[in-house]
Order: sequence, then structure tokens, then C-alpha cells
Amino acid sequence: MQNPEETGGKIITVIEEGQARIETAGNVFCNPVQEFNRDLSISGLNAFSRVYAKEKEKPGKIKDNIPIVLKKEEYRFEAGKKYENGLSILEALSATGLRSIRYAKEVEGINKIIANDVSSVAVENIKKNIDSNGVTDFVSASLNDATTLMYAHKNDRFDVIDLDPYGSPTIFLDSAVQAIKDGGLLLVTATDMAVLAGNTPETCYVKYGAVSLRTQSCHEMALRILLQTIESFANRYGRYIVPQLSISADFYIRVFVRVYTGAYKCKFTTSKLAMVHCCTGCDSFNLQPLGKIKTNEKNGLPKFSLPTTIPSVGSVCEHCQHPYHMGGPIWAAPIHNPEFVWQIYQHTSDKLRTYKRIEGMLNVVLEELHDTPLHYNLDRLTGVLHAETPPIMVVRSALLNAGYRVSYTHTKKTSIKTNAPAKVLWDIMRQWIKTHPVSQKWLDQDKVTANILAQVCETEYSFKMHPDAEPNSRRQGYTRFQQNPTAFWGPGCRATAMVGDQGLAKSKRNQGKRKRKVSTKSEESSTGNPGAD
Repeated sequence: MQNPEETGGKIITVIEEGQARIETAGNVFCNPVQEFNRDLSISGLNAFSRVYAKEKEKPGKIKDNIPIVLKKEEYRFEAGKKYENGLSILEALSATGLRSIRYAKEVEGINKIIANDVSSVAVENIKKNIDSNGVTDFVSASLNDATTLMYAHKNDRFDVIDLDPYGSPTIFLDSAVQAIKDGGLLLVTATDMAVLAGNTPETCYVKYGAVSLRTQSCHEMALRILLQTIESFANRYGRYIVPQLSISADFYIRVFVRVYTGAYKCKFTTSKLAMVHCCTGCDSFNLQPLGKIKTNEKNGLPKFSLPTTIPSVGSVCEHCQHPYHMGGPIWAAPIHNPEFVWQIYQHTSDKLRTYKRIEGMLNVVLEELHDTPLHYNLDRLTGVLHAETPPIMVVRSALLNAGYRVSYTHTKKTSIKTNAPAKVLWDIMRQWIKTHPVSQKWLDQDKVTANILAQVCETEYSFKMHPDAEPNSRRQGYTRFQQNPTAFWGPGCRATAMVGDQGLAKSKRNQGKRKRKVSTKSEESSTGNPGAD
């Protein structure tokens, strides 16, 4: 909730969210649409706090991919209290301090929180808000460059680091993976979705070290590009990540990963990455792993090697005869940890304003096929064929009746995530079109449509409704897919509260710059060349 007030000639915005009430002045930026992001982060930190505390009691006995299942009544910490053995949290890019203050009031088992920003104006706001919310005992404001601060904590590491920048987070990742404790939780947001979703693949490579593609699963691919980038930075220091939750929401993506140390485990990275071959005509895709692991028959240990086969695609797509684009590398391993997601779901407070949305999204995440990278979209399949769209339950039933697995993904309402080959999907569509014919004009005008429908459907598929076609999240009526939350929805503008207000001064200097240039040129042309005799 935002209420603008005018005090002493300044516009003061009052924001009430969760248990926090803050004031912002000047050009310090706070996006109300990100309330879902903050609510989900609080739920995630509460789950992590419980698991992490239990792990500390049994050091060396916890595997890095199996969090402890902890009942709520077993947890001894409370929110709003300082604990010497609690979590140390760094919010590296704090702006208003809202997120840090909410963590202090709503996350259980906190030791200290540092709310850092590079802007002196922002830090003054943070200090006032910390004081007015009564959390001075364990929240402190810091005026520092985020990377400098994290590099300074390479030996005095944090349990949790939260990175929520404007745009790409990559400039902060090198320092972040060094400043977090072994087994600590790193939360990273990226809002440059145009780059990650394939609009500018060359820029994506510059920032993330991977080529993005404009495909029907571009938002999931964005998550997998970000994960491989974090892994790349971690590997340089003998560290690796284990994703806990990865979501695409509104105009950004957000990942929760745990960071561990182990040079040997870093060798598994190539087997977790893959290149993506995506058809330019029908969007069918194939994944080519960067590495593979075999088991040594003599000692049972993993044996690392490179794939010896040529890419799994030909020069043109077998379905529509169009060429491929190649993107990646992407993270091809699971992007969620179901046990950890379940912990978040069980302990999310129903008092949060975005609770219904969190409940719905987490249920869809739990239903996703975690071992199947990327997905198809029903509207894209029918769009390629210019066909009448079948009910999604019909397509899901056909796949299940054929013995394949299928799920939604939280990134798209019409998503079809399945372990079935692309040929099976096109066969199902060809069989559907037998009773729902495509107009002859599309067969004459569109080569992609003509080439796909010219192929023979080799197997008969049953469209009889399968009992598992409708997922539980749909039966329960959860709010599964997001809607634009406000009339002026979007990432907003970059904050202009710069160090020493240099950004504002530069902005003022540049106001009317083009008009001044045009005016000067007009004067010169009317008076002639002033340098000529």
C-alpha cells in the first residue's frame, strides 16, 4: 500500500507491506509489484532457516541435495527476535530497506541483517526506516558498493545473500559466490527478460555466457541460463550450486540456490549443462549434453567423459524441413528441489497478501516434471498448423494413454512438459486434425504446415480422458497462473538516487539538450559561418 504525502516541499511515500511500514523520499525506488517476490522470499527464508538450523546440529551427516524435513512444532526460533546462532543476511542492493525490515520482522531465527546500498540518499532512508520499525538491534544500514562489500566478506561469510538488482545480476555474482557460507542460500533476481528470452542473443552471451533463443519455452530457458551462469562463477572457486526453487513471475525471474564447496563435485557440471537445437519453423527442440557420466564397472565410481556422438539433429528439422538455431549452454538438471519447495509451501503464512498466488504457484512447481528440461505450448503447436485448438486435457490424456508423462509448468498456462519425443506430439496433432481439418489455403501457403501434415501418423492415440490428466492444483481451484497485478504493470524505471546525487545533476544538465543543439544550428545557418571573413 502506497500513500504519497507532502512534507516540507518533498513528496514522501508511505509504504505498508507485511509487518513493515516505511517512508521513501526523493528518487529512491520501490516497486509495489515486487510484493510477491518479497513474500515468497520470506517464505523461502523461513524454510531455509529451519533446515539450516537442523543441519548445524548434525554436521557432516546431511547430503547437499536432501534437506531435512522438519515439522513446525520442532522449530525453536521465532520471528522478530535476535539469535546469536541465527542467520546472517546481506541484502546487497537494498534501496528503501523494505525487504531487510520485513526479513527482520517476519523471518524466524535471524542474527543480523545488513541492508546495503551505494546511494547516500537511499542509505539515509534505510536508517530512518530501520529506526521507525524498531529493528535496530539486528538490522544495520551500509553505504558501500555491493561487490566491494561482498569481496570484503570472503573470510567472514554470510548465511544468506539476496541480490535483486535493476536488470542483470551478473556483475555481482563473482563476489556473491565467494561471500556465502558453505551450504548458504543465494537468492538472485534478473529483470532483463528481453535479453534472457531471446530478443538479443548476442547481448545475452556477453552478460550470461550463453545464447538465448526466442522459443515457446523462453522463460524456462531464461531460468536455466541464469542457473548455468551462477554455476560457472561458483566453479571458478571450487564451488557448485544446488537449485532449490526457480520461478518466472511478472517481468522477472528469481532463483533460490544453495552454494557448496567441493572441487570433485564441480566435475559433474558438464553433465548438468546442454546446448539447445531449436527448429526455426516449428520450434521442435533437442538437447545436446556437454558431458556425460558412466559408472566404472570395477569400482562403481563415476567416470567423466565427453559425448562421442554427433549432434542429435540433422541439417534440417525432421518434422518441417527448416534449419535449426543453436542456443545455450543451459542448466539441464532439475531447477527445483521438491522437498525444499514442500517446506516452503507448508510454512507459508496465509496472512501474506499474495498467499493465494504463492500457494498456486508452488503447487504447480511441485507437479512439474523435474527431470525434463523445457516444454511445448499448445497454442504454439496449433498456431504452427493453423488448426483448431484441442482442449489441453485432451492432449494430456493422449500422452498419458500412450505411456508418457506430462505436466504443466508454472511459466505458461498452455504449457506441455513431457518426456515424449516431438514426433509423438506432432502425431497427436495430426490425428486431431483428421477430425478437425486445416483450411486448404494454409496447406498451399505455409510450407511448415504442409510438411508436418504430409507425414504419416504411425501410431493411433487414444483421446479418452485419462484419470490423471487433470492435475490436483487445477481440481483444487488454486490460483495457478499470474495476471497483470496493476494497470501500469512492468519493471519501472531505474532509480535515480545516485552517489552524491551525480545522476540527478547529470539528468538536469541533459534536459533540453537536443533543443539547444537545434537552436544553435539554426542561429549559425541564419548568420552564416561565424569563422569566415
